Amino acid sequence: MAEKPLSGKIALVTGASRGIGQAIALRLARDGARLAVHGSKGAEETARAVEKAGGKAVSLAGELSTLTGVDALAAAFKRQLGQRAPDFLVNNAGIQASPNDTLERLGEADFDRLIAINVKAPFFLVQRFLADFPQGGRVVNLSSQLSQIAFPEQIVYSATKAAINSLTKSLAKELGPRGITVNAVGPGIIETDMTRDRLLGTEQMRAFVAGNTALKRIGKPDDISDIVAFLLSDDARWVTGAYIPGGGGARL
Repeated sequence: MAEKPLSGKIALVTGASRGIGQAIALRLARDGARLAVHGSKGAEETARAVEKAGGKAVSLAGELSTLTGVDALAAAFKRQLGQRAPDFLVNNAGIQASPNDTLERLGEADFDRLIAINVKAPFFLVQRFLADFPQGGRVVNLSSQLSQIAFPEQIVYSATKAAINSLTKSLAKELGPRGITVNAVGPGIIETDMTRDRLLGTEQMRAFVAGNTALKRIGKPDDISDIVAFLLSDDARWVTGAYIPGGGGARL
């Protein structure tokens, strides 16, 4: 039997309790990686699903809105996984402040929380693992297609994802001499429990979203997890600093 492509590797996926993060964790486990799954709630369920499918996983909690929470997550990872850094870090955790994320309505507390979780936490997680990242490691940051367009309905969320794209490029250049690749994936509208009611709640809305893609369908979490799995594989060893759109050709 052929060895699985990620056998012997350890991956930390933040925000893996549900949706895209959970799909990423399950896909990487199928490819042979050992998983550390993070989530404020539900990470244990994802870890159990990985184990049920024959993989290995531990669940980690941590509130990523504070540097104390980021430090706690990094310390918990090292404590449970042998005082080391992950081979793969997938910065998937992120929040929105919809419907209040507009120029007129967004308050300072929500602004600061969006910046803290969506931008500050990925930066400091990389920093906390920096000294121990193995040669040839991988970092994947989850961005958004909203980083590519003007979208005043989620003005600060979009800005945080544009910041992630810039951060990805700088990290790729900084870590490149160590053979570490850093890339960003920008999902479009993906069908999850977060989008099902708000964006995909009627047949008319579903038809509109599908019609805006070149492939004429609504994206699924597995569509994104497959892109992430490719970027973590050896096949993507020459791809770094890239923004990979994951929207099925939306808004072409």
